Amino acid sequence: MPEDHDWEAYKVPPTRTPVSERTTSVPNPVNYFQAAFNYVVDAPVTFVREWIERLQNRNKFYYYHQKFRRVPDLSECTEGDYLCYYEAEAQWRRDRMVDQEIVEIVRERLAACKQREGPNQFQNCAKEMELLAQVTKAFQDRYGDLGFHGNAWKCLMKQKHRMMEERKAAQEEQQ
Repeated sequence: MPEDHDWEAYKVPPTRTPVSERTTSVPNPVNYFQAAFNYVVDAPVTFVREWIERLQNRNKFYYYHQKFRRVPDLSECTEGDYLCYYEAEAQWRRDRMVDQEIVEIVRERLAACKQREGPNQFQNCAKEMELLAQVTKAFQDRYGDLGFHGNAWKCLMKQKHRMMEERKAAQEEQQ
């Protein structure tokens, strides 16, 4: 390609901004104001912001999951330790909400599979149906028949009675 362009063949559109010609030897005060603003305000703020960003990049913290430490179960609390009772109750409520969400997610997966498969749902969604049956049975075993006012103590007593019945059934089976 030649170095010199044919300006007649490829015309450059005229610029709309007029070229300013300096006719005075007095410096422009705006340039001094911009430089002073840059050194006094902008540079320190930029330095502090970059320093904070470097610290944040070192210690990543994600806000979308709140992690609770596991507390002792109600059966592990000593008698009269009301703070332990309260923490165990709060832990039980969180566990129940998580288990409810697990059941709901499995139920939604089964509904999506049924919607996707149509008439072949009984063949193609058998694994999802089995999983839903297992999850709902486990949820019912743990939280069923507790009612609206169920708490950690009632759940622990239900578990104790179920274990006693299983032990009694095992002894009768051996005899």
